[in-house]
Amino acid sequence: MAHTFVFAPAKCAKWALRLSAVCGAAWLLSAAAVAQPVQLKLSYFGPDKAQTFQAGIKPFVDAVNAEGKGVVSIVIYADGALGKSIAEQPALIQKEVADIAWVVPGQTPYRFPDDEIFQLPGLARDVREGTLAYTRLVAAGRLRGYQDYFVVGAYVTSPAFIHTRKPVASIAALRGLKIRANNAIEAEALERLGVIATVMPVSQVATAIKHGAIDGAVVALPGLFDFGIADVATHHFHLAGGGAPVAMLMNRKKFAALPDAAKHIIHKYSGEWAAAHWIEAIAESEKQGLAVLRSDPKRVFTEPSQHDLDTASRAVRSLIDGWAAANTRNRDLLRHFEADLSVIRSTVR
Repeated sequence: MAHTFVFAPAKCAKWALRLSAVCGAAWLLSAAAVAQPVQLKLSYFGPDKAQTFQAGIKPFVDAVNAEGKGVVSIVIYADGALGKSIAEQPALIQKEVADIAWVVPGQTPYRFPDDEIFQLPGLARDVREGTLAYTRLVAAGRLRGYQDYFVVGAYVTSPAFIHTRKPVASIAALRGLKIRANNAIEAEALERLGVIATVMPVSQVATAIKHGAIDGAVVALPGLFDFGIADVATHHFHLAGGGAPVAMLMNRKKFAALPDAAKHIIHKYSGEWAAAHWIEAIAESEKQGLAVLRSDPKRVFTEPSQHDLDTASRAVRSLIDGWAAANTRNRDLLRHFEADLSVIRSTVR
């Protein structure tokens, strides 16, 4: 027997209104979801006027925010707003306090043990070589510690050198001085030259020199000016050491959960794109910084003698050979690093 369903006009109208309201609300929610970009928090422990910020963070954030309108937006928390400790920046990402952070791997060698290779003096000759090699080793998955992160940028500073509050014109004058190092490898290199080395975050260096806790520091030029070290250290001994690796890292799970459009934009401005902008900015900054140090009558800028260069070279070669001989992994990593450097040096700048 067939059944016929009959709806009264008043009831039809009421159901139609309810259906219309539900559909309208659903459409508004959907439209709101589309209109609101994913917002990511970026942690930076230093000031936004710092050269490292201007060269590494700002180009990436500006590019993503410009192309990502309505899709993805990055909000910067500078001056340690999400955490002031340099060593704790990777943990901020893991704990999802920040989605992205500026990280100094040398401050947490237990997290990034293979980054020692970039700290060895005498391998990468400038910011270009170090940064491109770092970027490519990360992309090839050869470095431990990065499995929980999407690497936005992998950078190496220009080779650091020595800045002191008292005159230093030779390696002999360095012996017995208390000098800050950025990492354990740098500290060992200094100790081979007779220096009393101590590893210290760059943010503490100016105060330590001012109060006499240390006599000087090994610092790359951006850090010299960004953290006020140039105000208290006016003697500059241009004995080039290693570079300091720095990286902009993102929580990998957070990256994986992004909409495809957001992932595409972030990926587009990461890696080699980020490296190229860093290299150009830091190279120009180094050029200008050296000109300032050489021309300022209140400063003493000293180039090492050939004898000191030879002395340092022997100490560095011994350090590198010892590091490579420590285990098979170090030997293999050094081989890949030197192969990358060979390719980088053969390409047109």
